[in-house]
Amino acid sequence: MATGLNRGHGMLRVCRRLCSPLQPAVTKQTRCAVPHITRCQREKSTVPKGYVPETSLSRPPWPELPPYDKETEEQKHQAVVEKVNGLLERREHGRLFAVVHFASRQWKVTSEDLIQIENHIEAECGDRIQLEKVLLVGGENFTLIGKPLLRHDLVRVEATVVEKTESWPMAHMVFWKRHRFQKKRTIVQPQTLLRINSIEVSPTLV
Repeated sequence: MATGLNRGHGMLRVCRRLCSPLQPAVTKQTRCAVPHITRCQREKSTVPKGYVPETSLSRPPWPELPPYDKETEEQKHQAVVEKVNGLLERREHGRLFAVVHFASRQWKVTSEDLIQIENHIEAECGDRIQLEKVLLVGGENFTLIGKPLLRHDLVRVEATVVEKTESWPMAHMVFWKRHRFQKKRTIVQPQTLLRINSIEVSPTLV
């Protein structure tokens, strides 16, 4: 066994001696070849000095807008206003919709819609009310957006109070284990049901 190990060590020494003179030659060749390759790459590259690749940091993703021209924008605005006025005069706007702010919420409504409000209002059942805070109104081919609200003489949204009722009782339970504590509360929320009667837009935009 010992003689086999000694022979193995001897073979390893011979291999090391044979490989040792080849190593420096390989390293010299690689050292000489690397600068030559980099020099060729530099000579062949056609990238200018101040080149910056197009990324989200060097250039925004949106297209560059042309400079603002006041006369051109006014002409475009006037053309849009005339087109909308023509649609309103001929009543070719289709079914109108509106976004109104009522009872601390925003509602997208159209005619004959029902909306349920989680509160009671001062009006009685059967009364007709006007929703004054109109944020947006639109039709088939146009949309008018307020900043933040539209004028009262431009849009008129009317609704009728259909019903005043209460919600279904909801049980709210609090329980602490291992403390002999439990608390039960029944919640009944007042509700008001409104029906949207009409959405009217002025026939001319100023």
